[in-house]
Amino acid sequence: NGSIKNAQDYAQDLFAHLAVCQQHQAPIKAVQEHAEEIDLDFLSEDLPKLFESMQGAIGRIRGISTSLRTFSRADTKQKVSASLNEGLESTLLILKYRLKANEQRPAIQVTKDYGNLPEIDCFPGQLNQVFMNILANAIDVFDEATQDATFEDLKAHPQVITIQTEVVKNAIEIRIRDNGKGMPETVRAKIFDHLFTTKAVGKGTGLGMAIARQVVTEKHGGHLDVQSELGQGTEFYIRLPLAATDENDLSPGQNQGF
Repeated sequence: NGSIKNAQDYAQDLFAHLAVCQQHQAPIKAVQEHAEEIDLDFLSEDLPKLFESMQGAIGRIRGISTSLRTFSRADTKQKVSASLNEGLESTLLILKYRLKANEQRPAIQVTKDYGNLPEIDCFPGQLNQVFMNILANAIDVFDEATQDATFEDLKAHPQVITIQTEVVKNAIEIRIRDNGKGMPETVRAKIFDHLFTTKAVGKGTGLGMAIARQVVTEKHGGHLDVQSELGQGTEFYIRLPLAATDENDLSPGQNQGF
């Protein structure tokens, strides 16, 4: 970024020098023809914009890199202090390409209502995987909806994921809600069962939500539940205590991944 800023300053100095030369020297035909050939006026106007665009791209790359480090940070033997809002943001960035519009549907909207959360002692990598699993499942539901609805129908009734975080008494509550098709009670009752899946063969292992509950309840002393009704969407509710307990500080060898 510093090198680009230097190059931008050098280019501005060169353009300023050219302007002085044009003001104080008689026009030379060969120079004028070359200036027209390379469209000097356009270069003088566009090159600074190009540098600004490059600086913006570097900023975005830096943001992606930071989010990737936040999302994939390795869990240690002991819990570490981490921001759950940052974990959610990093997870959304990882899923950004799946949220974008495609040929079958418009972009999925994400509404965020983040509370002013304190950092808590946790295994952030594992919690990020819980967020990933819940959000990815919501996107899967929206993608499946394209089989029964036209692009125009989905545009008229936007697909929305709502994320809300807040401190309630001595715990942090996270709600992740979608306005998808919802699920019947027979499915909702089994959603956290080991090896249970509603996805087609080869697309789901039936482990994701079972391990998600294990991470929240066993590793963090929290609570994970789901409310859903056909035609009314689905909401996952996560409650994590602000104060960590030593009995949940498990070694990496005891941690299961998704």
